[in-house]
Amino acid sequence: MGPCVLRSLSFNVFKGDQIAIVGASGSGKTSLLKLLNRLADPLEGTLYLDKIPFPKIPVLSLRQQIMLVSQEPKLLGMTVQEAIQYPLKLKGMPQREIEPSVNEWIERLHIPRDWLERTELQMSLGERQWVAITRALVCQPAILLLDEPTASLDVGRQDHLLRLLSELPQTILMATHHLEFAAQFSGSCGVAPCTNRVLHLQQGELIQDLMAHQVDWQDLRGAIARIEAEESAEWD
Repeated sequence: MGPCVLRSLSFNVFKGDQIAIVGASGSGKTSLLKLLNRLADPLEGTLYLDKIPFPKIPVLSLRQQIMLVSQEPKLLGMTVQEAIQYPLKLKGMPQREIEPSVNEWIERLHIPRDWLERTELQMSLGERQWVAITRALVCQPAILLLDEPTASLDVGRQDHLLRLLSELPQTILMATHHLEFAAQFSGSCGVAPCTNRVLHLQQGELIQDLMAHQVDWQDLRGAIARIEAEESAEWD
């Protein structure tokens, strides 16, 4: 058995929270999101949703409430339009209700109409990321998990995503290495009220859980850079 990726990690998430999860590469950000979506289960400890232990919630039900957009999303062999509609079909929504809901989000995220018949092989990673974000928002989950959502997006879509996230009522947890985006997302740059939080992971441990206005971003940037330099030196 290999070493634990996450250790002694405990925190609460409240309805409406918008939380940026930051840390050096390999600090456990993606692993944490996978636990929250039950793509993995903890070896020790328990996660709860509304005080109900995760194992007591059917996986499909949990993933309809807590939706993860991965860093390298797949369209599962579908066209863009089919992929965006698919989660609503799984919920049993009638087609007459699916189409207006999908069209609303296609317009809000400025999905070009000529994308709709494309397949995964006809799209860049950034385009697939944008479609996956659209697909998640169409479902209106209670909790949205975003893993490095800006990694492959151009600046225009990054700005559009930032504005959109600040308007959403959902609880959002976003893992990112992009500290400027994390600062804006968490509200410290005036995009949203400074009531949101920042979780700093380091080598699998939660070392800071701060309100956005408490974060010293320069100090945080330096701490992450030092860890990455030390880990890089170990491989030299």
